[in-house]
Amino acid sequence: VQLQASGGGLVQAGGSLRLSCAASGSIFSINPMAWRMAWYRQAPGKQRELVAAITIGSVTNYADSVKGRFTISRDNAKNAAYLQMNSLKPEDTGVYYCNALRVVVSTKYDYWGQGTQVTVSS
Repeated sequence: VQLQASGGGLVQAGGSLRLSCAASGSIFSINPMAWRMAWYRQAPGKQRELVAAITIGSVTNYADSVKGRFTISRDNAKNAAYLQMNSLKPEDTGVYYCNALRVVVSTKYDYWGQGTQVTVSS
């Protein structure tokens, strides 16, 4: 599975960005709904953290710091996931990574995109 993240950039505080994650690969395309899609971010000097995830059945969960501001969604027909980020804050700055995860019995399939930089200026 290959994941291509895009949509990052430089934005002022209070602004918005929309990240996109395009997935490819036969094991993904056969059943995209079977994969959990998620966005993580890593700020300079900090560990990578989960920002938002969308699971089978489109159940979503968010980090407390982004609840009410970010929205994760998916389009299974396009093998894509998105992260709409509103009311951005300087502390949202970091590299955002797309992740695709699926567990089949005891085998974990875990793939990462290359990351896209988000910089929020104050």
